[in-house]
Amino acid sequence: MIYAGLDLGGTKCAAVLAEVNGEAITFLDRREVPTQGTWRDVMAPLLDFLKGHALAGCGVSCGGPLDSRAGVILNPPNLMSFENVPIVQVVQEALGCPARLQNDADACALAEWRFGAGRGTQNMIFLTFGTGLGAGLILNGQLYVGARNLAGEVGHIRLASDGPEGYRKRGSFEGFCSGGGIAQLIGMRTGETYTAKELARRADSNDPQALAVWEEIGTQFGRGLAVLVDILNPEAVVAGSIYTRAHRFLYEPAMRALREEALPESLAGFRLLPAELGDSIGDYAAIAIGT
Repeated sequence: MIYAGLDLGGTKCAAVLAEVNGEAITFLDRREVPTQGTWRDVMAPLLDFLKGHALAGCGVSCGGPLDSRAGVILNPPNLMSFENVPIVQVVQEALGCPARLQNDADACALAEWRFGAGRGTQNMIFLTFGTGLGAGLILNGQLYVGARNLAGEVGHIRLASDGPEGYRKRGSFEGFCSGGGIAQLIGMRTGETYTAKELARRADSNDPQALAVWEEIGTQFGRGLAVLVDILNPEAVVAGSIYTRAHRFLYEPAMRALREEALPESLAGFRLLPAELGDSIGDYAAIAIGT
């Protein structure tokens, strides 16, 4: 069956076509446009690209806030013109197939669960660990979104009384485990200004200061994971973006903190995994929503 996917981001938006057969997926075609102009300006070429195909469904992935049940994009800060857009209705009328909307963290959780590192699990947490820190929750074999579609806002958890700021809170999980938060932590610990990518480069050269910063990040990451593991008892946590690129520095301190903080019974069989789908995760995520 042929499915469509729309991945809406602040810099660029993409439409993809894929053939899905169970857990096997074959991408057929793709179009990308810059996120410029009104939402209608952005959507028109993407919907035109998808028209003319016999589609079984279409998934739409974008940053929140949004109302997945009503199919409405509310007011995401990185998609300024997409305010109160009934995107599911727009897509269904244009393509003549069922459509579904989901926030990007939940969509990526579905993608890694069905097609990536979380295959075969029934209880899995996906952590974005990128520009921010959000979670998608797969519980008992289903995506869990909560009463107001806000489940998974784990970045707001406070891990320390002070520290880098994320999610409008100093010392938060997002403060220690996101690109912006790591840049702040680098400045606090080294007095310099550079990114997580440069921190990894320096650590690969055995820079002791860089290694110490990664150790601190990994320790706080593990403490945050311990909260999730004790509450939700997942089989696996799959982390993307920065963790995927830098897990060689983060895995050991994170697991050490996890063993110190979490219940041993909750860690039996637990796995901490880097995401598998890489830079294509947005395409997989959009398709996963619609299937």
